[in-house]
Amino acid sequence: MKLKGKKALVVGLGKTGEAVCDFLLDAGASLMISEKRGIEELSPVFEKWNKKVDHLETGGHTEGFFLQPDLIISSPGIPPLSLFQTARKHGIPVMSEIELAFRFLKGKIIGITGSNGKSTTTSLIHKILKEGGLQAHLAGNIGTPLIQFVADSQDKDIYVTELSSFQLDNIQYFQAFISVFLNMTPDHIDWHINFKNYYNAKKNLISNQKESDLAILNRDDPYVWASGKETKATVYAFSRKQEVFPGIYLKDGWITLSNGGEEHLMRPSEIPLLGEHNTDNILASALVGSLLGLPLSQVKESILSFQGLEHRLERVLSLNGIEFYNDSKATNVDASLNAIQSFNNKIVLILGGKDKEGNFTKLKESIQKRVKSIVLLGEAKDKIRKALNGTVPMTEAASMAEAVDLAFSLAEKGEIILLAPACTSWDMYDNFEQRGKDFKVCTLALQKKNKAKHV
Repeated sequence: MKLKGKKALVVGLGKTGEAVCDFLLDAGASLMISEKRGIEELSPVFEKWNKKVDHLETGGHTEGFFLQPDLIISSPGIPPLSLFQTARKHGIPVMSEIELAFRFLKGKIIGITGSNGKSTTTSLIHKILKEGGLQAHLAGNIGTPLIQFVADSQDKDIYVTELSSFQLDNIQYFQAFISVFLNMTPDHIDWHINFKNYYNAKKNLISNQKESDLAILNRDDPYVWASGKETKATVYAFSRKQEVFPGIYLKDGWITLSNGGEEHLMRPSEIPLLGEHNTDNILASALVGSLLGLPLSQVKESILSFQGLEHRLERVLSLNGIEFYNDSKATNVDASLNAIQSFNNKIVLILGGKDKEGNFTKLKESIQKRVKSIVLLGEAKDKIRKALNGTVPMTEAASMAEAVDLAFSLAEKGEIILLAPACTSWDMYDNFEQRGKDFKVCTLALQKKNKAKHV
């Protein structure tokens, strides 16, 4: 694929979009940018790129702009615009950043996707491989855009890459040497229009693989396991519920690998992370390390020292015998359900945010068993209240500070206050990280206020 002298349009000027722009300019392409944000919202990024490119449109996307280039690259998160279809009808190829990177990248890609657990699994696989002496890089949705590795890439490099449905929706030749498909639950339906489109985007990761590639699939998830029929790769399974071959599973109190014989890795009780869903993440990560030839003793050591990620069932502090946990990354119903099911103690649950067409009734059974009361927050609070009517008492808060104070007034010693919103943060925050940090700030302020009362 030749880029020199070509006219390329980059849609979206976020972190990945800027990385794509840098790559295209270095490759000798002439550059156009289309961005829905206005000039004031883009500043100072606007000033930077307005000097470098031939054409930059802001405040929306126009058909005339999309019919000029030889190639269009869509940034992650840009919805499937009708203008993309218009461009394709005129013979203009449209691709994602990972597709562009793949066509120039040296080395091998380990691609991780799924509705939940991607960041944790990607980070752990990267840790296992780095500590095992391999030339591994953290890339994709969690780390550095894949395109930024192209210039210095070498055949020995391994790119442990978190891949969202947005990134996978627009690929053609992109191919992972090892794919990891963790789970499949409804998410981002507001973006993909329906579950089928979302599922098909995820499946692109394994359907593109060749006979020489490896696919690691969740045997316990019917959607993930069914997708294995659509790949040419050798399939390995992971399971908490049954023995699998070849793959990794729980048996007689051991995490057991089966690939020409059985080998014990560690006991599930040794896993340093809360929640059965994190056991899945551990199983998949350990299997990747094993398939790349690392000793199980080293894989185990890396797992035991893994502390997890911020905003994922993160313990914040204990106050008057009440534990505070931040799971702001629980941006869909199933992630929130996993968080609730991770605790045996009664929970005061903070729920709400911007809805992604989630089915909140799925939370009912676990809430009745494990949750003492709910504090509702954000745009989705009325929908959640209606869906969970008759379960436990629910109160509303106008801000995170008020939600934390209310939760603390409702909790008793030995109980848990859990932020697991089951919604995105975009009604009140720029992202889930900002929401999680606010929760922690409010929790620390509560601790400080509580100490002052007792001085």
